[in-house]
Amino acid sequence: MFAKACDFVAGATSIDSLPVPSVPEVAFAGRSNVGKSSLLNALTGRKALARTSQNPGRTRQLNFFLLDEKLMLVDLPGYGYAKASKKEIKTWTTLTRQYLCGRAQLRRACLLLDARRDLTEADREWMQMLDEAAVPYQLVLTKCDKLSPNELEARINVTKEAAASHGAAMPEIIATSSERKTGIDTLRLALAALTEA
Repeated sequence: MFAKACDFVAGATSIDSLPVPSVPEVAFAGRSNVGKSSLLNALTGRKALARTSQNPGRTRQLNFFLLDEKLMLVDLPGYGYAKASKKEIKTWTTLTRQYLCGRAQLRRACLLLDARRDLTEADREWMQMLDEAAVPYQLVLTKCDKLSPNELEARINVTKEAAASHGAAMPEIIATSSERKTGIDTLRLALAALTEA
């Protein structure tokens, strides 16, 4: 499925501009600069499906990509540091919350966490928000190639402990590297299963 066509459908800046739901949707969230665009590109085998940038906060709308006519990948604006006004950040944060809490086709959220960093207050707020919205979410560690095997094992265990107290969090932690393609097939399998439900 991930080798098939993946086309940009819409960039939504308001609830009214969201595309009409047609297939199961998976949303990708994470701090600015967590490697969200790189992961989306690795998942779909494209180099530039989602634009990567050295400047945090480049994604300022909800971007919808239709994969093989079966699954919608939704790239959410990053949270945390971004070169944008407080008003802009508030606008896209509000839209993101409205989408997560009211989208019937949303089957899963992937919450990306930088494997090199401890969970931030913003990460924990997102986990709480997804719990409250009853959106099942997968914790995905990014940039795992930057850690030694022992460091990575320790980070996975710490993340599992954090997830254990959150009702909507999936129990498995998926460790990935967009650069080395580590964990990409595991994440693909998890997402492909959503189209069969």
